[in-house]
Amino acid sequence: MGCAGSNDSKASAYKAGNAPMATLKVDPTSDLVKLWTKSGKIAVSGRYHFFPKEMRDDYTVMSTVLGTGLSGEIKLAVEKGKPGGAKYAVKALKLTNIGADKLNELRSEVDVFLCMDHPHVVRLYDVYEGADFLHLVMECMEGGELFDRVVELKIFNEALAAEAVKQMLLALNYIHHHDMIHRDIKLENFLYDKKGSNHLKLIDFGFSKIGDINTKMQATCGTLSYVAPEVLLKSYDKQCDLWSLGVIVFVLLVGHLPFSGSDEEQRKNISEGRFAIKPDLWSKVSKDAQKFTLQGLLQMDPTKRLTAAQALEHKWIKARQKKHREIDNGVADALRSFGQASKFRRCCMEMMAWSLTNEERSQVRDAFIAMDESKQGTIRLVDLKKILQDKFDIPDEEVLSIFQSLDVSHDEEIHYSDFLAAMVGYRIQMHDEHLQAAFKRFDKDSSGYISLDNLQEVLGESYEGESMSSLLSEADVLCDGKISYPEFVSYLTGRPLEQQLIGASIVDQELKNPGSPSTSISKASAGYKKQLSMKINSEEPQ
Repeated sequence: MGCAGSNDSKASAYKAGNAPMATLKVDPTSDLVKLWTKSGKIAVSGRYHFFPKEMRDDYTVMSTVLGTGLSGEIKLAVEKGKPGGAKYAVKALKLTNIGADKLNELRSEVDVFLCMDHPHVVRLYDVYEGADFLHLVMECMEGGELFDRVVELKIFNEALAAEAVKQMLLALNYIHHHDMIHRDIKLENFLYDKKGSNHLKLIDFGFSKIGDINTKMQATCGTLSYVAPEVLLKSYDKQCDLWSLGVIVFVLLVGHLPFSGSDEEQRKNISEGRFAIKPDLWSKVSKDAQKFTLQGLLQMDPTKRLTAAQALEHKWIKARQKKHREIDNGVADALRSFGQASKFRRCCMEMMAWSLTNEERSQVRDAFIAMDESKQGTIRLVDLKKILQDKFDIPDEEVLSIFQSLDVSHDEEIHYSDFLAAMVGYRIQMHDEHLQAAFKRFDKDSSGYISLDNLQEVLGESYEGESMSSLLSEADVLCDGKISYPEFVSYLTGRPLEQQLIGASIVDQELKNPGSPSTSISKASAGYKKQLSMKINSEEPQ
């Protein structure tokens, strides 16, 4: 089984050092805060947890090792209280006794990973910062590596290869458009989401960089067989990722690497662009595929090399790509309903979007990709108008209102999780696990309530012009300045009578299983039942 970060072949262990753990703390000038403008504050603060909240509060780490990387083992984990439920991959990054340079690398990896939000990029669910370790809880990719699929099939047929390459290009175009560069593109870093699936996702952002990716970089990193000539010359930009992709396409089409031999031989051949061409194999490859790979991607001059956006428009990709299912009425209705929802309800849906399983996301991800006309990994206003106005005759004013409600980060783009948030409760069924997960992400201090301080920590002093007290009052039925779990459920489901039943069922479950992670929710539910009873009795006519 593969997972995010598995089979990391980066070189050596951490160097000793005495850098303080506090340097990873969030402050107003940190890269983490800067990411709020890219991904929205909910996406970042709702998933980043500080001590005393610990990973073991929410997840149980198993003994199964999924992979080994520079920072140690990546292990299988399950969410507490949910036996047989979703699987996760946990990477532990050591914070003590490491040098400042290595600490900066860790910070960069986490910062980049936190703002990844695309159907073809592995998902980071939670980050827990403690005194000694930074734990990353990631989506567990159960379908195995693209590398293993190549070993199994030997050579991909061109239709299958083109579909795989298109998915990889969508991931690269997304990260490049959002000022990120991967710098370690290889077969092992693309994994299938589940067994029998052809849906690929990009993993491992240990070498990634965020910032001006058109500025020349000098650090030599990556895996030698895949590195671009300009990387060896220590002067490169984002186009190095496209060369590496070219190596992957070469392997998919003919079943072997373009450069082989000793490290010294490989460096010489890469520097000279001398491929190991076997005419008997390439004679079976179409002219379009040959041109795409050898002239388009494995182009020595990075300025003449195809960009990710250009590669997606290449004849070889477009001629064989599968058509995504059309946007249906259900998606349009979900978008309209979200646009009309209250601000706190939208906040809750945004939080739930980060708790959806791969299976739940797969119900709507094709619709998102289909609406992303630019193939940059987000939906622009012009894309939304094209669908909602042309196909569903939705007025321009309403389309603009929908777009503004979904553009959480105010960067003129709808991100994947924004789209998923609109689907929750409409195309994706809302259930207790979603409600519990969202509540816990707001309840930052594990008190069993969502307080004004909690909302300020997650959302800031205001959200879309609304004060935190105004947002809290939307769900604060008891008017006691906090939101209990039953109130939260009632607010989102619209079933006030069932809130008592939900509270009672959680308490009963807690009595049966004292070790359940729902302790704080249970206590709050019990207190809520008592408060509700008093409130009802006080309002009964005399």
